[in-house]
Amino acid sequence: MLKYQQIAAEIEKYIEDNALQQGDKLPVLETLMAQFEVSKSTITKSLDLLEKKGVVFQVRGSGIFVRRHKRKGYISLLSNQGFKENLEDFNITSEVIELEVRKPTKEVALALNIELNEDVYYIKRVRYINGQTLCLEESFYNKSIITYLNKEIASESIFYYIREGLGLKVGFSDMYLHVDKLNEEEAKYLGLKKGEPKLYVETLFHLTNGQPFDFSKVTYNYEQSQFFIQTNSQFL
Repeated sequence: MLKYQQIAAEIEKYIEDNALQQGDKLPVLETLMAQFEVSKSTITKSLDLLEKKGVVFQVRGSGIFVRRHKRKGYISLLSNQGFKENLEDFNITSEVIELEVRKPTKEVALALNIELNEDVYYIKRVRYINGQTLCLEESFYNKSIITYLNKEIASESIFYYIREGLGLKVGFSDMYLHVDKLNEEEAKYLGLKKGEPKLYVETLFHLTNGQPFDFSKVTYNYEQSQFFIQTNSQFL
């Protein structure tokens, strides 16, 4: 963990430990610099990270303020850090149905910007929240970037492994949402009935250098899924 990330985590813990509420003011920039014994640029990066996470908001000339925390159990549609980052207060587990190296389809090759003769890791798994089915997930990872995966890794947080194990930096993502009805296979894995509603999401994840590395297709169990969107700027 980099220094600015560590400081951001400490500030977030301070907010939680002291039960600070929406609009409560944090110490000024200079005080934070002195407290953590770091430069202005490091504190600025920490605050920017917290602002992106929706923990604080900054008002020029007035200071740094606490932003109301999201409701527990809700999945951010703007997050690209994996479920466990969103649902840290819940027990998130995975059952790996398939894991293999295969050649991509035209759709996957186009999404990951690779050739049809290159290799991808294909993972199919069911995700659970507190023992209840949350979603059915199919993911395709560019094997030239995500060089190794196994069932043990896939049973835990793949994104944690990508960040901490491979040392890669996850950047931005593109998300496409569809509302539809469950087919027979989806219903079987989710413990629901064919024809019941579903939220189907396709997401293309990129590294900070812009390289796409993961193309995922997720079908959510409507009974367990709750979502939120948190924006950090006003719409024009």
